[in-house]
Parts: sequence; structure tokens; C-alpha cells
Amino acid sequence: MNSAEEVLDLYFLETRHKLLDVAAFLDRVERAGGTGDFRMQALKKALALLHEEGGSRAEAILQCFSDPTREPVDKAPGKGAAGAWPGGTGA
Repeated sequence: MNSAEEVLDLYFLETRHKLLDVAAFLDRVERAGGTGDFRMQALKKALALLHEEGGSRAEAILQCFSDPTREPVDKAPGKGAAGAWPGGTGA
């Protein structure tokens, strides 16, 4: 198992890049007026979870985008995946 310093040495710059990419994306969406979209609402909820501690952030963030219903649908809406559940902000 790597030490915290080794993990930081290995992944810090890559993670910093991803964070800046997310910030730029949020700026673009905000300038375009798309902050009310269900995908943005799920993303904002997921971003808030980054402050949580406890080692299960990835699972909690995935739940923000997931459909919590148990019953199968007869026919999937649309032609492709939206990346977030339009019926709410996940479980």
C-alpha cells in the first residue's frame, strides 16, 4: 500500500487537471444559462460530496447519478444515456 505522499506524488497533477476541467465546464454551463438542467443538479449534489470524509465518496457520488427505482421500464426513453437520472437527484 502506498503512503499518502506517494499517492500525492503519483496522482496530484492529474487530479488538479481534472478539477480545473470541471471548473471550466461549470463556468461554460453557467454562462450559457443551463444550471437548472437535471444533470447539473445531480453534478452539483455530487460535487458537494467531495467535502465528505470516510472513504466512500466514489460510491456516494455514483448514487447521485443513479436511478433509485427497482421496477424495470417497458421501453427506455430516448436513444442514448443521459448520464444522470432525470427523475430526481439519485438515491
